[in-house]
Amino acid sequence: MAPPLELTASFRSTAQPRRVPFAFVAERLWLDFVNTDAGARGADALHDFSRFTDWLQAAQVLDAERASSMRRRSLQQPAGALAVLGDARRVRTVLRALAEIGDAAHARLDALNEINRVLGRSAGTRRLELRDDGSFAREFVSVGDAFAGLLIPIVESAADALILGERHRVRRCADPRCGRVFQDETKNGRRRWCDMSTCGNRAKAARHRMKLHA
Repeated sequence: MAPPLELTASFRSTAQPRRVPFAFVAERLWLDFVNTDAGARGADALHDFSRFTDWLQAAQVLDAERASSMRRRSLQQPAGALAVLGDARRVRTVLRALAEIGDAAHARLDALNEINRVLGRSAGTRRLELRDDGSFAREFVSVGDAFAGLLIPIVESAADALILGERHRVRRCADPRCGRVFQDETKNGRRRWCDMSTCGNRAKAARHRMKLHA
């Protein structure tokens, strides 16, 4: 059962985002978004709107100025913030199915319908932005409902995966306790772990212990 929608557990200011240790190991934005659920280890990034904004900023979907603006707007328009949070959870559920069982026709069709639903609800313009670190990024600037535009970069990333035929390279971490998914960019297509420093090392340690007790 999904947790109740919240602006935040104690959202009373527009202070700087909390330092939440989000993991970005999937090589694609839409897969990193799928990995925000609690089933992929750690706290759910969609637990409340403030944490969702923190994740969007950490993923460089929002810069600091726009993230701060969205936090202020969520205080002024709480219904809009809660609506997009519910929308984000719905999108994530559909995209997880695409990542894990994307060979099934119904998963691809559900993803297609969900992507088009989100794109159809959001009006705005696309801009090329220069970031503070000197890098460039494509950004979607909403016209009208600013909340509706927050999901655009995520569903566009998933749309790119379908258009480019990348779904066959999506893997689930080999650690059954993990749940993270990722894009396998290795030449031989044999990447097994979401992150070698965590799941990969844990598997190596387990194999070592088995050898010691063999």
